[in-house]
Amino acid sequence: MTDDLLARHRAVLPSWMPLYYAEPIELVSGSGRRVTDAQGRSYLDFFGGVLTNMIGYDIPEIREAVERQLATGIVHTSTLYLIRQQVELAEKIAQRSGIPDARVFFTNSGTEANEAALLVATNHRRSHQVLAVRNSYHGRSYAAMGVTGNRNWSASGLNPLQVAWLHSGDRVRGLLARLSPDEQVDAAVEDLREVLATQTAGDVAALIAEPIQGVGGFVHPPDGLFAGWKKVLDEHGILFIADEVQTGWGRTGEHFWGYQAHGVTPDLLTFAKGIGNGFALAGVVGRAEVLESVAAISFSTFGGNPISTAAGNAVLDYLLEHDLQANAARVGAILADGLRSAVGGLDCVAEVRGKGLMLGVEFVRPGTSEPDPALTNRVFEAAREGGLLAGKGGLHGNVLRMGPPLTLTEAEAREGLAILVDAIRSCAGVAA
Repeated sequence: MTDDLLARHRAVLPSWMPLYYAEPIELVSGSGRRVTDAQGRSYLDFFGGVLTNMIGYDIPEIREAVERQLATGIVHTSTLYLIRQQVELAEKIAQRSGIPDARVFFTNSGTEANEAALLVATNHRRSHQVLAVRNSYHGRSYAAMGVTGNRNWSASGLNPLQVAWLHSGDRVRGLLARLSPDEQVDAAVEDLREVLATQTAGDVAALIAEPIQGVGGFVHPPDGLFAGWKKVLDEHGILFIADEVQTGWGRTGEHFWGYQAHGVTPDLLTFAKGIGNGFALAGVVGRAEVLESVAAISFSTFGGNPISTAAGNAVLDYLLEHDLQANAARVGAILADGLRSAVGGLDCVAEVRGKGLMLGVEFVRPGTSEPDPALTNRVFEAAREGGLLAGKGGLHGNVLRMGPPLTLTEAEAREGLAILVDAIRSCAGVAA
């Protein structure tokens, strides 16, 4: 049946929609942190639908919240009417955002959230000039793709924005890679000043940046870089947009939002993925004076609908009641420390990086910084054979990405770690 489904998929869906694995799998059921495919094979899930199934699978509290809303007969009303679940969730997010006098606008996806943030920022500043970061990913729509600094995910060179690019936090290659953290911050701030002076007309609308680059392979700058950037931005009145689509909700362990590692507060913050735990839910939160800059009517038909916000309320309540941020820090340390100890010294591993339950392993040709996507793919396939689902990413496709549900237990972390270490060492030709 899986082979037939694959043939049917290829017959009706575009080829630019990738499928994982040499033999793609259909997931038919899930519970906790485990999923089962159509052949009855069970896997420990370390990717969570691309960091989206943040609480895991078949969680009673979330299912019951959705079922209660379904039982009312109201699945959709549009935002032309009051939606209690939406207002309640907006109140919670505004309070947790760290942004004073916050307003929230709901959308369906991270792409739409970033598009909305760019709309707001360019309206507020009356400028279409935007700063973005190399190796970034912000979505697949027109403007979001325009600020994406990764050629593998830039499906068009057309752009409604005038974009100037800043250096990423890559510590494996690039101009800033060999600097110490403090030197890297200083160099990045100096670069920002030069970019503003040479590549812009001065009236830049905003800088958009991910605290940890998701598709970019979990590359992240030294803590404090955003503070250095924001000091310069504030001198020019430029807004700061934190793209928290993958880093939000305590995933990094250290903080509830990724931006908090830098000691700054953004003007706008975008969120998505984990807050819906699989239901389509995203949005942008920002200072009222900024978010109110849209001069015409604008709304999202399905954004913040009763079903998705019922799920979102249940997700956020569960997250806070079970202190999943602390769990991400504790369990993520088991994975990070274990990987660094067991495979970090291999000459094919350039870096084990990330925070909390957002971790990546970058593979290179032995003794060089040359990316090795072929080895990455072998490890990726071997992990699946061992019963573990992971992700891939990075500009060169040479980073194994892990973003398990934040409910991952210590026992499951050690189980997954053992599978990963075995896959990496065997594919690298290292004796057990």
